[in-house]
Amino acid sequence: MAPVMDNIGGYVLRCCRPKKLTRGDGIQLSPDDAYLSYYDVRLTKEDVDTLKDDWLTDNTITFWEEYLEREQLIQYPNSHIVLLRPSMSFMLMQTKDPMTLKEALPNFSKTTHIFLPINDCHNVEQAEGGSHWTLLLVSIVDGIAFHYDSLSVTNLEEAVLATNKLSILLGKRIKLINQDDCPQQENSTDCGVFVCIQMRHLLLKRLLRATSKDKISMSMAGKNVDAIGGRKEMLRLIEEKRKQGEERRSYVDACT
Repeated sequence: MAPVMDNIGGYVLRCCRPKKLTRGDGIQLSPDDAYLSYYDVRLTKEDVDTLKDDWLTDNTITFWEEYLEREQLIQYPNSHIVLLRPSMSFMLMQTKDPMTLKEALPNFSKTTHIFLPINDCHNVEQAEGGSHWTLLLVSIVDGIAFHYDSLSVTNLEEAVLATNKLSILLGKRIKLINQDDCPQQENSTDCGVFVCIQMRHLLLKRLLRATSKDKISMSMAGKNVDAIGGRKEMLRLIEEKRKQGEERRSYVDACT
């Protein structure tokens, strides 16, 4: 996953190999060509390619978080849950003093939980780096960070780093718990998909369904993660949003 500066001054991280993709009109797109603009996310051909059978880019995971926020989390206006983008997670982990990021990061003063996709890239100068995504779910109210690693403890060091940086930023001690019963991937490329699927499950099926008096289990034991199905679902969602965008443009063109 390679950090480079994006157009709003944050980091954009890439960790994939480009493949070929052709638009419906037969025009072949280059890796950096825009495929879909969805609120604050611009998906490229390269991002969409990774959903077929490759490692997911940070941009693809960002799209998924944007979708969950815009179309799922918005239905719960009283919730105070933050889906931190991969670029912000990376910036938090790589910044020596996390307090210098307070203006760039969301205001966590009322936040109860934070989801952080984290990657094992450490070198901010490397054009491409990182090889594994995991999910960190921080319960600020309980002072606990739950780590979900689909390759055992591959990213445990990164989880410790992210937890320590958040502890400093929040001014609160946070205990890290590695979820040993996390579902495990069967290949070397599904880590990002596992992050996305588990994030949705923990958000929609656990946190948003609970009342203030409920004790919520953060265990994913026995949960089946269908990575192939997850990839197909995300691709369908992208195509659906792309079609909606084309229909809106056609309507505007017809009215002008």
